[in-house]
Amino acid sequence: MTSPGKNRPSLLGTTLLIKAGHLIDPAARIDAPMDVLLKDGRVAEVASPNKIKGGVDEKAEKFDARGLIVAPGLIDLHVHLREPGQAYKETIATGTAAAAAGGFTSVCTMPNTVPVVDSVEWIEWLRQPERGAVVNVFAIAAATRSSKGATLTDFRALHTAGAIAVTDDGKPILEDSIMREALVLGGELNFPVVQHAENTRMTENCSMHAGARSFRLGLRGMTAAAEASIVERDVQLAMHIPNARLHVAHLSTADALKSVRRGKRAKARVTFEVTPHHFTLTDEDMRDYDSNYKMNPPLRSASDREAILAALADGTVDAIATDHAPHAAHEKEMEFERAAFGITGLETALALAITRLHREKRIPLARIVELFTAGPARCFDLRGRGSLVRGSVADVTVFDPKKKWTFDAAKSRSKSKNTPFDGWQLTGKVVATVVGGRIVYSG
Repeated sequence: MTSPGKNRPSLLGTTLLIKAGHLIDPAARIDAPMDVLLKDGRVAEVASPNKIKGGVDEKAEKFDARGLIVAPGLIDLHVHLREPGQAYKETIATGTAAAAAGGFTSVCTMPNTVPVVDSVEWIEWLRQPERGAVVNVFAIAAATRSSKGATLTDFRALHTAGAIAVTDDGKPILEDSIMREALVLGGELNFPVVQHAENTRMTENCSMHAGARSFRLGLRGMTAAAEASIVERDVQLAMHIPNARLHVAHLSTADALKSVRRGKRAKARVTFEVTPHHFTLTDEDMRDYDSNYKMNPPLRSASDREAILAALADGTVDAIATDHAPHAAHEKEMEFERAAFGITGLETALALAITRLHREKRIPLARIVELFTAGPARCFDLRGRGSLVRGSVADVTVFDPKKKWTFDAAKSRSKSKNTPFDGWQLTGKVVATVVGGRIVYSG
């Protein structure tokens, strides 16, 4: 697979020295003050403060990271950049600008666009420099033609073209035979199959979680079983298909988590992600009919959130992903049941993790960094990323874990402003985002 940045200007001769920061690199087991030297798009050296001598000339750019955390570039496994076809909501340029502001150096874009990204031609289109990406964009292709769940796409050709996984995200693969066939072929190619875990036969016309809150609001509710039943089926398939690779997108319920835990104990190749909104909010937090709290999967019960928090702390969760889902105002400003599902999330994810997981739940900062770096890189085999060992791609995120700030959705770099976190006071702020050795965001 070629690099997402293959058409960018040459990085030869670019040198950046990040000095005096505290490096957290879980993959390399480093949690200590370190200087990091980036040269020609790669990590050239990592050493104790003031120990890097060679390779730094007078033309080298220097970044003072005193009092800051230096980490491998953050990776988001699940974003919707809305191109092709829905540029009124988001473009690759605006979405990746938001990603950079959130500290993400790589994003994996979902294929449920208009048209669906289900061909080699659309994979190649996404990767063209004309799209204006400022961070690495990895394409995830549709698992079935037009994401209709009936006929598999050409996994081999998509993989060769640069797709890193397949999914019908936004829709589940409901038919057992089709999911089995996908996992078999994915296993042969060492290709992850990403499942949107929702039995849509059980959720038709539902708009939030089934619970006391939905009852009080008079809204049809999605049961936890609608998610858990699909996850249980998929885990069982993955446990019995040689080399199958299953990745569960945006897991949100305690029962689905139980299935994943069983699969992991059985040594099946099962990974999963959780979102910041699911570990931060519950269905009881939803304001009356405020569609900025409407997403799929929906905000769940307090007990579901507690199960997710425990899995984040104990190492079971593989990655935090945003499921960044921008929508235009007119798609949200309508009756709750008719409003579009989804919220933006790229610019608030790291701060929500630091605020909720680190400061409130005392989850170590190193674990949080792992969930945004080494964990995602392992899920989708993003080689050369997720760590800052020598020779790795020079993608770096620098942040202040103590900085307090207020998120103002009106100032978001995303085209869309649909978020429940507007006006929230958060702790943890991105200071610089470095992609391929070049600073693409400074805040």
